[in-house]
Amino acid sequence: MSVTRADQPDAAADADPRRWWGLVVIALAQLMVVLDATIVNIALPSAQRDLGMSDANRQWVITAYTLAFGGLLLLGGRIADLVGRKRTFIIGLIGFAGASALGGAATGSGMLFGARALQGAFAAVLAPSALSLLTTTFTDPKERGKAFGIYGALAGSGSAIGFIVGGLLTEYLNWRWCLYVNIPIAVVAVVGAFVLLHDRPRQAGARLDVPGVLLGCGGLVAIVYGFSEAQPRGWGDPLVLTLFAVGVVLLAAFVWWQSRAPMPLLPLHIVKDRDRAGCFLTMGLATIGMFGLFLFMTYYLQVVLGYSPVKTGLGFLPLTAAIIVGSTQISARLMNRVPPRTLMVPGMILASGGMMLLTRMTVDSAYSTEILPALLLMGLGMGLTFMPVFATATAGVAPQDSGVTSATVNTSQQVGGSIGTALLNTIATSSSATYIAAHLHDPAQRALVAKEGVVHGYTVAIWCAAGIMLLAGLVAGLMVTARAPRHGVPAEAPVPEPVG
Repeated sequence: MSVTRADQPDAAADADPRRWWGLVVIALAQLMVVLDATIVNIALPSAQRDLGMSDANRQWVITAYTLAFGGLLLLGGRIADLVGRKRTFIIGLIGFAGASALGGAATGSGMLFGARALQGAFAAVLAPSALSLLTTTFTDPKERGKAFGIYGALAGSGSAIGFIVGGLLTEYLNWRWCLYVNIPIAVVAVVGAFVLLHDRPRQAGARLDVPGVLLGCGGLVAIVYGFSEAQPRGWGDPLVLTLFAVGVVLLAAFVWWQSRAPMPLLPLHIVKDRDRAGCFLTMGLATIGMFGLFLFMTYYLQVVLGYSPVKTGLGFLPLTAAIIVGSTQISARLMNRVPPRTLMVPGMILASGGMMLLTRMTVDSAYSTEILPALLLMGLGMGLTFMPVFATATAGVAPQDSGVTSATVNTSQQVGGSIGTALLNTIATSSSATYIAAHLHDPAQRALVAKEGVVHGYTVAIWCAAGIMLLAGLVAGLMVTARAPRHGVPAEAPVPEPVG
């Protein structure tokens, strides 16, 4: 099928010598969005004391962000397609910075919760526009590999970087700077976006699919909220079960409506593509394991080994470095020569192997010999996987659908993280309780048995995460059949929408 010139990404973008500086701007914005999902974790105890939050309500500092972010991503992606990616990108940056300032100045818990929800809403606008700008700026297969290598490194390591930055800011300044730090980053990114980024005219006559927004975003919000509440309430709680049921019904209605809507929020041909569906599923499964790991390792290093917030953050540094090496020095160099699954499958096996090493940890494990090798393996595996996932999922998409496709990748990552945090934490706490009940024979040994029980719970959950990582590798191997870019469809050739 011939492709009209109007449907192709702007060829001038690849000729622009400043496009690599544009990548720096996009990368800054993506890093800000990803690290904000975790940067407040280490600061949360300080914020709780300062604002007088109850133990029951403190989770909303995290949940408010993930709920708005995960639930509104599809809407944010389609807004980017309709309004223009550069304009949406800048609006998202300004709104995110404003919400960060509001949260940093919070005088009460309600003000902080609201600011975090606003951050999530603007992140849902910012993240898909950033990825779609990258998709339409770099179309040459070789350059695309390098650009997505950098992007994949940030997507995979941003959460770990959040722990490092959060620890430094909390220990040497105060918890408010975990929010204020976004303001200078956003200012630099906004100036850079005006100067360096290009956009194409928005789609003429396009309009927003309002029923699709209500059904799709409503379903995602219910699902993400259900997983966030499953952690404190339990999986059998009536509210949790109701949220899941409502979410499934709304998403089923969403799929039905998308097959009939004149201008659907998420054109179904995007998710029906085998390679793209495989990438979405691989990303979701991979982040289930990854977010669970971050949760357990943060508590293990601080509570069990007694690390300070800064030392805990620095403990994640090798993981971050390994992700960057795997993404930029291995995946980006090989992506143009080998099929994507040739990177994704070994990547998930490596990550799973690293997690299996962590199942051997005890209450007095040595970081350098027992924790560090596992983190390095996991980092390399994630770096090998995330870069080809992002590149393959967004390859061959018509420009008018690049925003919503990018949003779908981000949604799979965000929903996977929500599932991982709730599911693996539930497994860990129940396993810990069982262990302590079975081994607590001498009340004088209560503290030691409790600590051993916590670590036992972590190892059981990490075994589950390792299995989920292997499942992600199996999905990638069976579903992602795309060839190497130079042997397959060029990145600039959009996938035609099926007729009828």
